[in-house]
Parts: sequence; C-alpha cells; structure tokens
Amino acid sequence: MGRLKGRKATIKDIARLAGVSPMTVSRVLNQRPGVKEETRRRVMEIVKRLGYRPSMVARSLVTKRSGTIGVIITTIRNPLYLQMAQAMEDRARAVGYNLLLASTHYDRDLEAQQIEELRSRGVDGLIITSAHVEDPKVAELAEEDFPLVLVNRRVLKPDLRGKVDFVGVDNRKGAREAVEHLLRMGHRRVGVISGRRESSVTRERLEGAREAFRAHGLELPDEMVVEGGFQRQGAYEATLRLLEGKTPPTAIFAMGDYMAFGAYDAILDSGLRVPEDVALVGFNDIDFSSMRAVALTTVNHSISGLGEEAVRLLLERIEGREAGVEVILEPRLVIRSSCGFKGGKGGGG
Repeated sequence: MGRLKGRKATIKDIARLAGVSPMTVSRVLNQRPGVKEETRRRVMEIVKRLGYRPSMVARSLVTKRSGTIGVIITTIRNPLYLQMAQAMEDRARAVGYNLLLASTHYDRDLEAQQIEELRSRGVDGLIITSAHVEDPKVAELAEEDFPLVLVNRRVLKPDLRGKVDFVGVDNRKGAREAVEHLLRMGHRRVGVISGRRESSVTRERLEGAREAFRAHGLELPDEMVVEGGFQRQGAYEATLRLLEGKTPPTAIFAMGDYMAFGAYDAILDSGLRVPEDVALVGFNDIDFSSMRAVALTTVNHSISGLGEEAVRLLLERIEGREAGVEVILEPRLVIRSSCGFKGGKGGGG
C-alpha cells in the first residue's frame, strides 16, 4: 500500500485516479475552499487507499510552513483531553499535519513556557484548551495575530472576542438541564462539585445550575458548591466535605465526568450507595462514563467534535482567514442509572 508498481504515490497519481487536476488534489490536502464536498471525499478516499503522505520538506519550502500544530492541554490524566487530542490528531493527519502536544498541569507559568517552547519549534498555529479567564499569553498571541484556537475554555476579556477563534459547548444549557433533571426527580439538596474558579467553564456551568434552581423558585446555597478543581482527587475531597456537612446532599452534579468518578468513590467510601442514597450526574460523557460498572448520567456534547472543529478552524486561520469565529456545540443529557431515574434508557431532557 502507498506504492504504484514499486514507487510511492504522487499527487498526479491521485489526480488521475480521482479524475481531477493536481491543483484540486492540492486544495483538498490543504483544506482550501472551492472544492465540492463529493470531490473532496473522493480524493481523500484515494489518498487513504494509497497511503499517500505529502513530503513535509517539500511543502515547507513552498508554503514556508512546518506542517505542525501545537496543542496545549491541562493534563493527560483526564480522559476528556485524551479523547479530544486523539480527534485533533486524526483530523490533522488526514491533511498531512502533525501534532506536538504539551500539558500545563494547571500551572499558568508552565502554560506560558509551553507556548514559547512550541513556537520555538516552528508550529504553524496553536490550539489551547487550558486558557483561564484572564490569560496574558493568549492576549499576546491574539494581538500578534498568531493563528490560535481556544477550545472548551475562553478568555473573558471583551476586546479579545473578535481576535481569537473558539470552539466550545453551551455550558449553561448543559448544566441547567443536568440540574433540572435532578430537581424534577424531587431532589432539593443538590451539591455541586465545581471546577477551578479561573475557568470560564466553571462560571458558565455554575450559572446554568443556578438558573435551574431559579426556574423552580429556589436558590442554590453557596455552601452546596465546593471546588473540585476538575481533578478526581479534588472532587473526592469536595464530596466528603459535602457529605459531612449539616445538610448533606441527596444528589450531586459534578462539572466533569472525571470529577464525578472521584465523587463516586467518596460516596461509596462514606458507606453510601449510588444512586440509592446519593444520585450523581456528570458532564462530558467521556468513554468510561457509559461502562456498566459506572453508568453515569452525564451531559454529552461530542468531545471528538470539539477536537475536529478546533483543527478545522486553525487550518483556516493558517490559510489566512481573519480571527473571530466561534463554534458552539449543543449539549444533550444522557440518562443512565447513576441518577436513579427509572423512566427509561438513553438520553433526552
């Protein structure tokens, strides 16, 4: 595979088999506009069948680009970022780009160092999933007009909204539906395990949770919101604090599935059961959430979709499109057994 009569496939070979011009093949490989979707699919099928890989050296000489994208995540421990990064890599490889991955471990200084390190390696653009609400490095990149896409977390400075691309989920809606589901089931003491305060995700999902309470003529007490930092151990400790309080919750909404797993362990270690004693709902619908042993009710929003859209937008920026595009994915509540709902299987709500 990848050879024609003992030689490697070329763009001309692909063009001949697809019945198009070499220029059209080049436009498809570089994700440039002006190609019909049917033609694009036909070309990519032949590219995959032949195992064609463009010469990055030749491409860089012509385009003055490295064919490499930098991706910065918070931690590979959270399966959310592994799934997202895999989708990014698959999308990038399909058009001849490589990924360089770096983790920040929730450290702002390390994030700044990783950005500089990736740029020193000549990446053509950056995808950042670790941005906090006031991120000076993101502001610097935006002012410089460096190709950049923020994923999941946004910077909340108003003057930056039109200077960076963003891919995310409707966090307020997703959290509102998750908490609304628990309230409809009769729960009134709902604990919330939040992420880090400097994250836009935390702020948006907390507002969604509060909106659900207000819709029922209630208020979410501050003491029922405990920070878990988007980490499993942090959520474990936060859940113990809730369960040991004066009014322990009968249900918990964790702002991420990874934290929901920590909450699950804390509930069991406290001698309680899920969902009989404490109902549990998460957010993200990572792969492990659907396992029978977990069966976590959670908010799905296509993790792969976040990664794929991020790469698509970044490649458009690299090609010269102006910044300021936002893609917001729709959330969907997926109901499983961890919340104790007996009304049926599957999602909705």
